[in-house]
Amino acid sequence: MSQRELDKRKAFLLSQIQQQRLDLSASKRDWLEVTATYDRSWNTLISLRRYAVVASSVMAIWTVRHPSFLMRWARRGLGAWSTWRLIRNTIQPQSH
Repeated sequence: MSQRELDKRKAFLLSQIQQQRLDLSASKRDWLEVTATYDRSWNTLISLRRYAVVASSVMAIWTVRHPSFLMRWARRGLGAWSTWRLIRNTIQPQSH
């Protein structure tokens, strides 16, 4: 290949690279617009983490002082879980 053909090829490839960069930039902007609500939600959840630590500490102290409260809610939770599994297993075979 001659130098002129190489320069032509190089210019073509550089313009193609520039176009790809512009396309990527536009795609990035579109992607960030679409996911903005998820990003805000995630940042809100992360900012609430310190409150979750405090709340879990208070709950731990509360359950040590009132163990019957924890047992009552544990039984309710187990009952709700068992009911959910029963309903799910009853409905699931019928849907197939």
